[in-house]
Amino acid sequence: MSDTSSLSEAPAAVQPAEPAAAVPARGSAYGWFAARFAVIGVWALLIVLFCALRPDTFMTVGTLKTILGGSNQTTLVFLTAALLCTILVGEFVDMSIASNFGLSATLVTVLTVNHGWNVWAAALAGLAVSTAVGAVNGWLVVKVGVNTIVVTLGMGTLLLGIALLLSDLMPVSGLPASFQKIATQRFLGLPVAFSYGVLLVLVFAYLLHVTPLGRNMRFVGENREVSRLAGVRVTRIRCGAFTTGGFIAGLGGVLAVAQTGGFDPNSSQAYLLPIFAATFLGTAVLQPGRFNPLGTLVAVYFLATGVLGLQLLGATSWVSNVFYGGVLVVAVTISTVLHQRSR
Repeated sequence: MSDTSSLSEAPAAVQPAEPAAAVPARGSAYGWFAARFAVIGVWALLIVLFCALRPDTFMTVGTLKTILGGSNQTTLVFLTAALLCTILVGEFVDMSIASNFGLSATLVTVLTVNHGWNVWAAALAGLAVSTAVGAVNGWLVVKVGVNTIVVTLGMGTLLLGIALLLSDLMPVSGLPASFQKIATQRFLGLPVAFSYGVLLVLVFAYLLHVTPLGRNMRFVGENREVSRLAGVRVTRIRCGAFTTGGFIAGLGGVLAVAQTGGFDPNSSQAYLLPIFAATFLGTAVLQPGRFNPLGTLVAVYFLATGVLGLQLLGATSWVSNVFYGGVLVVAVTISTVLHQRSR
């Protein structure tokens, strides 16, 4: 799955525009700005609306810290980054990312609490297993040629079952406080895990826009055959994307249990819908029609603002499903329209 048109398509012949059909400069500037910053504008309007409707509860420092520093948001930042790894090299969505994250988190808690492992050794084990899962996915998709969505959907179900087996179908908690400090220690008033997420996104964006590896990832995502003819190691990049995605998902699992002190394996599936909602909504931010880390970061906190604001207005637990589902439909539609216009 590619977010840009194929490089193999021949460019259409340029037809001279009729004077009456010319787009005014002001309209062009407005369209350019709206395509990149409309979501940010809607985010600002949401904040103003919630502040007006619930000034005593929404317009507080505590609410800001919940939106930016909540463990759910940090987890989403890592999981969307993991998903972007495979999308950017032209693969379809990896449906196993949430379960891979959950298995890593489960291993850390179960090995430490139930089996007496050193917590750092358990964290390394969780990371190693998640990375290996990503590598296996890459081998099955790239080397064997199995359909991406089929193999990752099956892998996700398998990993969830393993996590439930390891935890005996129960939440596991009781991690050492010293370990939790790697995520809960405060930096600029927020849990340091927030800074980890922002740093990850900035490094990812730098890699994509500045380094040869990032350019090759985009190139492979746009057209594998042309990339191969140009000397790009397509197979290595595709397999590496799956492996890196698994590592990032595992790292997100380690940080998630460090923030909360425990984990319920069933909770991992709740992240699947918001992962896709944020990733696709990100294509309407900064780089219209293109999957990009910075746009996805904005989308994560846009979603967090919307859900929390609606909950403060009195909406119950159903609101997150409705909001995430609605945003996903709108985001995919916007992504499709922007992609078609860019062709």
